[in-house]
Amino acid sequence: MGEMDETQTVSVGERLRIGREEKGLTLEDVASQTRIPRRHLESIETGDWSNLPAATYTMGFAKSYATAIGLDRNEIGDQLRAEMGGARTTTADTEVFEAADPARTMPKSLVLIALLAVIVLVAGLSWYNRRSLESAGEPQAVADSAAPAAAEDATATAAPPAPVAQGPVVLTANEPVWLQVYEKGGRNLFQGELAAGQRFDVPPTASAPMLKTGKPEALRISVGTADAPPVGPAATTVRDVSLLGPDLMKGPQAATPPATAPTE
Repeated sequence: MGEMDETQTVSVGERLRIGREEKGLTLEDVASQTRIPRRHLESIETGDWSNLPAATYTMGFAKSYATAIGLDRNEIGDQLRAEMGGARTTTADTEVFEAADPARTMPKSLVLIALLAVIVLVAGLSWYNRRSLESAGEPQAVADSAAPAAAEDATATAAPPAPVAQGPVVLTANEPVWLQVYEKGGRNLFQGELAAGQRFDVPPTASAPMLKTGKPEALRISVGTADAPPVGPAATTVRDVSLLGPDLMKGPQAATPPATAPTE
């Protein structure tokens, strides 16, 4: 009875950390074995859910972590689901009841500064929108003469493009899942079921690798060290999903005309 109480009082993060240390592993060791970024492993150990991705990914990370150190992945998943639900309830309660404590409220000066910053931002956006509308209604000759200056302003103020994730594309199963990877209109690269924790590396020589699966939520797809967004809704069959890194990082892809997928 005492052992059950102790398990229930120790958080998932603590259980994973203790299990890792008993195995003599570092966070870098677990990250290398599971291909989960070290920062996500740290957030799981400390219970910092706000720095983790969607709940589906977080659950898969924790289960893969548990498998890597020899813990029961299903037990860890059940406890984590309860903890994440409790964390959201606790956060909501804190925002409602503790904000009334005068000793913990934000200083009035900071509130005024924040309000002023918001007003300035809104005024700036309004001015910019008004200027854009006025520029759109000017005669063509005026617009042509202002084009070089506008181009310089756009170049000076435009934010640098977001870096595109590069590196090998790896499919890792968070739970058992059937999938097919094939060259578009060509041969099969892989077809079958991956067990939980197993992975498939898309060959770098593949020219147009495509994915078909009926359980996209069970896959974690990474491009180099970055996690790609989910490739489709849960429990939905997706096909002809491009497995090229730039396409994956754009998010869920629009349905394409069905191509004849290779069969065995």
